[in-house]
Amino acid sequence: MLALVRGPALAVVTLPLSILLFTLCVVSIVLLPIGVGVFTTPPTQQALRWYADQRRRLVRDWGGLEVPRPYRPWPRELRSGVVGQVERCVLLLKDPATWRDLAWLPADMTAGFTTALLPPLLPVNHQITKAMLEPTREMLLAQRVEQLYETRHDAVDASAAELRRIERDLHDGAQARLVAMGMSLGTIEALVERDPARAKKMIAQARENSAEALTELRDLVRGIHPPVLAERGLPDALRALALRMPVPVEDDIELPGRFDEPVETAVYFAVSELLTNAAKHAEPKKVWLDVLFAADASGASSVIRVTVTDDGKGGAALEGAGSGLGGVQRRLAQFDGVLAVSSPEGGPTMITLELPATPLRG
Repeated sequence: MLALVRGPALAVVTLPLSILLFTLCVVSIVLLPIGVGVFTTPPTQQALRWYADQRRRLVRDWGGLEVPRPYRPWPRELRSGVVGQVERCVLLLKDPATWRDLAWLPADMTAGFTTALLPPLLPVNHQITKAMLEPTREMLLAQRVEQLYETRHDAVDASAAELRRIERDLHDGAQARLVAMGMSLGTIEALVERDPARAKKMIAQARENSAEALTELRDLVRGIHPPVLAERGLPDALRALALRMPVPVEDDIELPGRFDEPVETAVYFAVSELLTNAAKHAEPKKVWLDVLFAADASGASSVIRVTVTDDGKGGAALEGAGSGLGGVQRRLAQFDGVLAVSSPEGGPTMITLELPATPLRG
């Protein structure tokens, strides 16, 4: 009964849209040599991609078939003006998905229209759409290579930034105190016989400087790899982290054991950043931390899923001034992790991250 309604409606609506978009796109590409197409191709291709996305959604909702988007991501920074328009046009024309969408339109006008008009053949229409709009194996491989290229650069940049931070902290903190302590010891050596009272005061000051230097070194080591994480594992490290927050944190942590050290470190610092952001920017009365391990039935893939929820003012975003969520997302991407944010104005805020992980045996 649904197919009797959906099929003809789909055929009547999509036929003129496919014809119109195909005509506009072809004319726009033909006008490229004279320069007009540089300005008309990006909007027509964006309209075609919007239309293709709607058809992917219909195939998922009506046919139960998932059709992933095959398009290459846009660069983080695109210039404006004529130069930016040329860049957009070139990027669109270099994307193989652009030409697959264009080739799909004639098929949708003919075979797609016929199979949609005959309700029993509506599943065939879904199969045609899926076959022509889903990414090919080569496109998936190219996307994966590009993603690895970006995450490798992010990892190199993050490592360089971390080394600079360690060098700066050592130079401005412990190193300065140790140099001052060495100078004090030289002065003490000269005063120990002539002015013992002053020498004792300087010894006490040197002792304080050594204690402060030791504290700074411990803080520095804790920032590189927290001792509690190495000694007691991820669950206890996260609970200790929650206890140090200036707002009440209710935690529910269920993990089956230890994981690879890089994975545990990534989760620990991601949770630290999320809790700190919540306490600093959201002004919450309470924060909830939920951490669990999820695996599929076959055990072929498994993830650590972390959810941080607060009852604050909301408005958190992945990118923007004062937001550390973009950095968390880039660090997680190095491990094929993902980050999702739900934070309407007025709250509440829910941030979920997933990181592929396999428990260590033994």
